[in-house]
Amino acid sequence: MRVNGEIRVREVRVISPEGEQLGILPTREALSLAQERNLDLVEVAPNAQPPVCRIMDYGKFRYEQSKRERDARKKQKAITIKELRMTPKIETHDFQIKLRNAERFLRDGDKVKITVRFRGREIVHADLARNKLLELANQLQTVSAVERPPRLEGRHMIMILAPKLQESKAQAATQPS
Repeated sequence: MRVNGEIRVREVRVISPEGEQLGILPTREALSLAQERNLDLVEVAPNAQPPVCRIMDYGKFRYEQSKRERDARKKQKAITIKELRMTPKIETHDFQIKLRNAERFLRDGDKVKITVRFRGREIVHADLARNKLLELANQLQTVSAVERPPRLEGRHMIMILAPKLQESKAQAATQPS
């Protein structure tokens, strides 16, 4: 944003600190208006014809803007990817444990990467592993969405699940069926 003497156009549309339009004025006149009030002339819309300038306390504006950015950064949650590994010959009890862990990770808001590792000749039965992964995704469909379907990469088959958004659940609960 350009401020005070940095504004190099002939005329500007001026907005007062209260938000009312003062009209189109020569830049020098707008600058003197701002200086009379001990404020700054700040260009807020440089691409408009003529550019729009606002009379404000630029230091206070910058401080509040940085404060809003800091608050926004605090509220952001970094999405992490949790990995679960299994083999194509996984037993049902072990599969249930993996299922519970994946559900817990998804409810916490993390993505889940499920990897099936093939040893030796197990890779011949890649369809069994694909079925296991699809079964896992099917059982978790209430809390997750398949971000990347099962895909064979070398001696591993990988699938990624992403958590469903919490807001969509809240909206679905409030809408009548």
